[in-house]
Amino acid sequence: MTDPAAFVAANTEISSPPLCPEIRLHLASEITPIWQATEDNLARAGLPPPFWAFCWAGGQALARYVLDHPDLVAGRRVLDFATGCGVVAIAAAKAGGGVLANDVDRFSIAATELNAGLNNVTLATEAEDLVGRDEIDAEVILTGDICYEQPLAGRVSDWLRALAGAGRTVMIGDPGRTYLRRDGLVELARYDVPTSLELEDREVRETGVWRVAP
Repeated sequence: MTDPAAFVAANTEISSPPLCPEIRLHLASEITPIWQATEDNLARAGLPPPFWAFCWAGGQALARYVLDHPDLVAGRRVLDFATGCGVVAIAAAKAGGGVLANDVDRFSIAATELNAGLNNVTLATEAEDLVGRDEIDAEVILTGDICYEQPLAGRVSDWLRALAGAGRTVMIGDPGRTYLRRDGLVELARYDVPTSLELEDREVRETGVWRVAP
C-alpha cells in the first residue's frame, strides 16, 4: 500500500503559486513525471490522477480573494470542498476561519495536511463524498475549479445552490470551464492567473470568483 504522505513528498517540490506568493505548497515541478509515477502505481495501489499536485487557476483565484477579503471567513466555520492541494483551505485558515478541507482523494488529503504544516496553519481534513448532504456544519463553502467534467459539475452545482438557498455563503473559483453554470452566480472578482501550457491551453487564464446567489 502506497503511503500518501510519502508519495506526495517524494514526487513534489516546495514552491508558491503565482497568485499567492505568501503560501508554500508541495507541487509537481513537471507534469509528466508525477503523472507517470501515478500511472505506474495505478494498477496495484488504485491511485487517482494527481490533481492535488498542481495549483489550478480556480483555486488560486479563490485563495487570493479570501486572503484579500479575510472578513469573508474570519471567525466562521469554513468548508473547502474538493480541496486538491489545499491552497483555498490554507488561505481561509490564514484569514482566521475554522477550516475543514474535504476531498475524496486520500492523496489530496495528505498533500493538504503537509501543505498546512508548511504554512503553520491548523485545519481539519475529511475524505468523504459530501455532495448531496444538507447537514454540512459550515457557514461558508468554498470550492475551486470543479466544473471540468459534466456529470460532476451538474451534481455539485445543484448541491451548492441548495446550500446557498439554506443561507450559507457559497463561493466558486473558475477559469471559464465548459461546464460552469453561470445562472444564479454573482461575479465578485476576476484575475489573470499564469498557467502552464502542459496543463492548460494558454499561458494565462482569466479566472472569476463567483458567489452562488441564494
